[in-house]
Amino acid sequence: MATAVYLECGAKRVFACSLDWPGWCRSARREEDALEALLAYGPRYAAVLKGSGVRFAPPPKASTFEVVERLKGDATTDFGAPSIAPKADARSVDRRWLTRQVKMLEASWNAFDRAAGTVTGPLAKGPRGGGREVDAMVAHVVGAEASYARMIGAETKGVDEAGEDAAHEERAIVRGALERAVTDGIPAGPRGGKRWSARYFVRRAVWHVLDHAWEIEDRS
Repeated sequence: MATAVYLECGAKRVFACSLDWPGWCRSARREEDALEALLAYGPRYAAVLKGSGVRFAPPPKASTFEVVERLKGDATTDFGAPSIAPKADARSVDRRWLTRQVKMLEASWNAFDRAAGTVTGPLAKGPRGGGREVDAMVAHVVGAEASYARMIGAETKGVDEAGEDAAHEERAIVRGALERAVTDGIPAGPRGGKRWSARYFVRRAVWHVLDHAWEIEDRS
């Protein structure tokens, strides 16, 4: 069976992302290389979901990918983060969808916690000679996700400033905000500000958590 993916194409970087599996999203300089990177990470993504109650079987070859949408990227795309929501993320959501997404979100949190918890010393430097150490990365992930949650109407004031100690509080806020987004809808932004859809929130949040979980694994 074909696996639906979309491409977010910037001037310097292309992200290939699964439409139905949030967090399974990789990048490269060219479309074909991004698709190959996505394929290569299929088993790694499957390992994250193992035991979550959500079954995922990675495809055997890149030719099974079906590109259903191409999006024009922006400066954030070229910086190294997916930034544009596919049209499919505007689809309605229900409690069945919520149950599945929470399982995948929690699986990504567990993967990140395992990776961070196994580090016993300084991480190897990144490809450019830098990169955060684990404590700073944990604080960064918690803070970023708190800012993402505000895009679906969550109140996270102070959480993104509290670092790793706020992880449990922040994740509880995310669960509650996501449930309200499904049951009550997403409130309008302050002074008409932009909001994210629930689908795009999960997509962006899981990608960010897993990207750093895998970074820790690769650098430790």
